[in-house]
Amino acid sequence: MVQQIKTALHFTVARYFRFFARIRLRRWDPHVVLITGSNGKTVCLHLTEAQIGASARYSHHANSAFGVPFDILGLKRSSFSLVEWIWLAFAAPLVAWKKPYDEKIYVVEVDGDRPGEGDFLGSLLRPEVSVCLSVARTHSMLFEKTVNNGPFRSIDEAIAYEFGGFIEHTTRLAIVNADSPLITRQLHRTRAKVHEMKEEELLVSHAVSTSGSEFNIGGIAYRTPFLLPRETFYAIAASVKIADYFGVQPGDLSGLTMPPGRSSLFRGIKNTTIVDSSYNANVDSVAAIVRMAEKLPGEKWLVLGDLTEQGGFEKEEHERLAQILNTIDLTRIIMVGPRMRAYTKPALDAAGFGGVTESFINPKEALQYLASEIRGGEIIVFKGARFLEGIIENLLLDEDDAAKLCRREKVWEKRRKNFGL
Repeated sequence: MVQQIKTALHFTVARYFRFFARIRLRRWDPHVVLITGSNGKTVCLHLTEAQIGASARYSHHANSAFGVPFDILGLKRSSFSLVEWIWLAFAAPLVAWKKPYDEKIYVVEVDGDRPGEGDFLGSLLRPEVSVCLSVARTHSMLFEKTVNNGPFRSIDEAIAYEFGGFIEHTTRLAIVNADSPLITRQLHRTRAKVHEMKEEELLVSHAVSTSGSEFNIGGIAYRTPFLLPRETFYAIAASVKIADYFGVQPGDLSGLTMPPGRSSLFRGIKNTTIVDSSYNANVDSVAAIVRMAEKLPGEKWLVLGDLTEQGGFEKEEHERLAQILNTIDLTRIIMVGPRMRAYTKPALDAAGFGGVTESFINPKEALQYLASEIRGGEIIVFKGARFLEGIIENLLLDEDDAAKLCRREKVWEKRRKNFGL
């Protein structure tokens, strides 16, 4: 009931903050670059920052119908308490008239996580340049009504249409992953010039090792100490195109920083290598990470948390994931969460997966299993929900590396403690 009320009030409350954000945005009047997609948008924002640097302002930690207006207004959320919401409501009209930001470019990451969000934020931002990287089944539960007796034949079409809203509001240049038919079918909605990115035309090679990644895109080598999957080439190519659009000479990735929980590499106990991609997960992003990890030498273990917010597609998505994992060279798959136990593990076992599969409801149980089973030298990949960052924290060789993990805020610390982490 509470969740239904929140959903019903979502855009009603968000419109209040959007109204004042529009005032400040119009007074500021920057060149807006909007980056969207189910997967890869945060990495693309960081790649763009590595290319054009301090000439732009970036919407770090904000991509939603509330987060983007708050970022424009310079407001921060921390406790999500009722008192904080009341304070934000009073502050919004005041900060709308503050001095505009100095930067002339605004690079903003935007998610289309529910019906209506594409138009809601697209009409606010009216981007000069947009980037659309991917369409995958994230937040699927919020799109179910648009498929069941709704206007769309599939959940994929519904999600793609939302991202198409950002493309529709683009005024000058739409940069898109043209290998995705779901995205290209949205291009008729824009009058902007379209720049298509295709793997066969751009990506020469991709290599990974425990020291990082290397991409050859259009004959130019890009190296990074981060472990990035093949699909990241779309984000790299988009960031280069953005730099070119603003007359900035594209450079290497030496200035790249990455947010926590996106393919970070850590040294673990017993000479293990930890690949931390624990921030979130859907079937496509898990597939990208494990296919990348498969290229690494040595014994690979996967610690996999539930795929959340799938609604009526929950069983289908977890079983589809099992089909993909059955084709990957993994020594062990350690699953965490009730959905993994109910759907993915039985599907893996039925398919005759060649490695070891274990399932735990509680992340603390998974941690205890790992601590007892690690022999030394394994590459352990973490992906998905269920507070996997709390497991990683206890396996780090250097305790100070815990500060580099995701969800360090006190609200998340409290929730992890409830799970014994």
